[in-house]
Amino acid sequence: MNDFFEHFGHEFRLPLSNPVLIFSLILFIILLSPIVLKRLNFPGIIGLIISGVIIGPYGFNVLEKTSAVELFSTIGLLYIMFIAGLELEMSEFKANRNKSLLFGFFTFSIPISIGFPMCYYVLGYDFNASFLTASMFATHTLVSYPIVSRFGITKNQAVAVSVGGTILTDAAVLIILAVILSNVQGNLNAHFWTRLIISLVIFTAVMFFIIPKIAKWFFSKLESEKHAHYIFVLSVVFFAAFLAEVAGLEKIIGAFAAGLALNKLIPHSSALMNRIEFIGNALFIPFFLISVGMAVDIGVIMKGSTALIVAGTLTVVALAGKWVAAWLTQVSFGFSSSQRQLIFGLSSSHAAATLAIILVGFNKNILDENILNGTIILILITCVVASFVTEKAARQIIVSGNTDALPGSVTADKSYEHILLPVANLENIDKNLELAMLIKDKKSPNPISVLSVIANDGTAELNLKKSKTKLEQYVQQGSASETNVNIITTIDHNAMSGISRIAREIMSDIVIIGWPQRMAFIEKIMGEKLDTVLANSDKTVFISNLEKPLISLKRILLFAPPLSELENGFEVWISKFTMLSKELSIPLILLAEQKTRQAIEQRIKKFPFKTNILYKKFDLWDDVPTLSEDIFAEDMLLIITARKGSVSFLNVMENWPSRLEKHFEHNSKIMVYPRQHSFNYVSEQYEDITGGPILKGIETIGKGIESIFNLGKNDKDGS
Repeated sequence: MNDFFEHFGHEFRLPLSNPVLIFSLILFIILLSPIVLKRLNFPGIIGLIISGVIIGPYGFNVLEKTSAVELFSTIGLLYIMFIAGLELEMSEFKANRNKSLLFGFFTFSIPISIGFPMCYYVLGYDFNASFLTASMFATHTLVSYPIVSRFGITKNQAVAVSVGGTILTDAAVLIILAVILSNVQGNLNAHFWTRLIISLVIFTAVMFFIIPKIAKWFFSKLESEKHAHYIFVLSVVFFAAFLAEVAGLEKIIGAFAAGLALNKLIPHSSALMNRIEFIGNALFIPFFLISVGMAVDIGVIMKGSTALIVAGTLTVVALAGKWVAAWLTQVSFGFSSSQRQLIFGLSSSHAAATLAIILVGFNKNILDENILNGTIILILITCVVASFVTEKAARQIIVSGNTDALPGSVTADKSYEHILLPVANLENIDKNLELAMLIKDKKSPNPISVLSVIANDGTAELNLKKSKTKLEQYVQQGSASETNVNIITTIDHNAMSGISRIAREIMSDIVIIGWPQRMAFIEKIMGEKLDTVLANSDKTVFISNLEKPLISLKRILLFAPPLSELENGFEVWISKFTMLSKELSIPLILLAEQKTRQAIEQRIKKFPFKTNILYKKFDLWDDVPTLSEDIFAEDMLLIITARKGSVSFLNVMENWPSRLEKHFEHNSKIMVYPRQHSFNYVSEQYEDITGGPILKGIETIGKGIESIFNLGKNDKDGS
C-alpha cells in the first residue's frame, strides 16, 4: 500500500513529468477556462493565457516548457498565422480597396509613429527593440468580429474597411520583423536587401503560383478523400514555414502566405474550412496561448514599478494609436461616430500577430521580460476594451438604422429558407450537396433536405431501407461543415410527382435537381420529367450539372434574359449566385440588357458583402454557338430562364439545355427557373396520372407479348 501511495505521489510531483497527465491537464484547461471567463463576459483567449501563467514555471510550477510543449506551441503559432491569411475576405478587400488601403496606412503608420519615440526616448530601449515593439502596435486581431456578426452588421462599410486593413498591417509588420532580425545579426547591408528581394520573389512565385496549381489539382483528383484534403493543407502550411526560413524570413510569414495562397481554394462555408478552424481552435491555438502565459514571469511585475510602467505605457500607446487611426478614417470618408467606434473596436484588440512578433523578439533576445509581460497585459486589456467598444458601437448602429436587410430577405420568412435536394444519381449528389451548403442562408434553422423517391412496387419497403442507409453518409458530410442535413425517403408512383409533393410538404424555397439525361422514346411520349416538376411546383428550381469541382472554377457567367428582374424569384437567385461568387472568390460576369443590369446593381448594393461583379451587354438569346469564343473550360454557366407563361419567358430558350449540352459539354452549368408570383397546383385527383403507372403497364404488356411469342416458339420446337 505504501508503494502505491509513493508511486501515486511521484506521478503528481511538481513539475509534472508524465506526458499523459500533462496532456490531460492542458485539455481540461482548454475546456474549462473559456467557459469560466465567458460567464464574466471576458474573451476566452484571456482565460487561456492566465491559465498558462498559473501553471507555468513562474507560477505554481505545475508544468515546464518541455520539447513537446514547445512543439505544440510552434504548431499553434503557425496555425494562428495560417488562419489569419485564410480568413481574410479578399472580395471585401478588392471592393473597398482604396478605403481599406488608406485605413491600413493610418492604422500601421500612426501607432508606429507614436510608439517608437515612446519606447526609444521615454522607456529607454534601443532602436531594434523600440522599432519592433512599435510595429507590434500596428497589428490588430479581429477578436471582436463575432460580436459584429452576431448583431448582423457585417455588411457595414466600417466593418469591410477594418477587415481589409488587416492585409496591409500584418504583411508590412511581418516584413519589418525580418528586417529587424537581420539588423540584430549585423547583416543589414546591400547583400541582405538583394537576398531579401530575390528570396521574396522566389518565395512569392512558389507560394502564389505553384502551390495554388498543385492544390487545385490535388483537390480535384482526390475529391472524395476528404481527410486527405486536411493533411494536404497542413503539409502546405509547414512546408511554407520551412520555405520562409530558407528564404531568410520568419516562419510565421510562410504560414501567413500559405493562408493567402489557399484562400480562394477553401470556401469559408466548406467542410474543409470547418475542419481547419475546429482543430485549430480546439487544440493547437489554445496550446499556443497557454504556452505564452507560461513564459510570463509574475515576479518581474512584482519586483518593482518598471514592469508596470512599461505595461501601462504599451497599453495606452496601443489604444491611442488605434483610436487616432479610426478618427482619421472617419474624417476621410465621412463615417459616423458610431462607425468610428466600430473601427476602433475591431482594430484595437491585439492577439495573434502581436503574440507572434513579441515572442519571436523575446526568443531572439531583442526584447526583455518587461516588454513580454507588458505585452501580455496589453493583450488582456485591449481584448476587453475592444469587446465592450464593439458591442456598444454595434448597438448604436442598429438603433440609428444604418443597416439594410440581408440579401434576398424581402420577407421575414427568408431566415427560414429550406433547400430540397432530390437524389436520382448518387454519383452527382456530392457536388450538388456542396453547392447547397455554400449558398444556404446561414441564419436559417432549416436543414438541407436530401430526398429519395422510391417506386411504388412490390419491393418498395426494401428499397426504402436501402435508400436510407445509402444516404446516411451525407448527414455526416453536412455535419463536417456544421450544416444540418436531413434525409427524406418516400414512396410514389413517379419520382417527379414525389419531388413536387415533398417540396410542398416541407415548404422548400429552392429545389436543386440533376441535369436531365437523354430519355427513352416512351418517356418522351409520356412527357418530360423536368416539365412535371415545373408544372407541379412554384419553387425556385436549379437544374444543376457540375462537371468540375467548384474550387476549380475561375469565372461565373450569369445569363439574365430581359424582364427576369420582374420575376418573384429574382431576389433569390441573385443573392445565391453572388454568395457563391463570394464563397469561391471568383468574379461574377453578368450578361444582360441595360434595364436588367440596373435592377441587379440596385439589389447588390443592399447585400452585406461585396462581390467582384462585371457587366457585359448580351442580346444573342437565339444564338448559343456564338458564345463559344468567350467561354473557357473553367467557366460556370448560370442561365436564368422561366416557366411558360412567365413575364420573362423566351421561346428561344426552350432548346438551351440540349444546345448547351452540345456546345459546352464539359462546362459546369445551372439553369434556374425562378419562383412564380402565383400558382395553381394540379388537382390532387389527377396528380398521379403520370408516366410511372402507364410505363409500368406498358412494361407488363410487353412481357406478356414476349411470353406469348416464347410460348409459340417452344410449341414449334417441341412439335
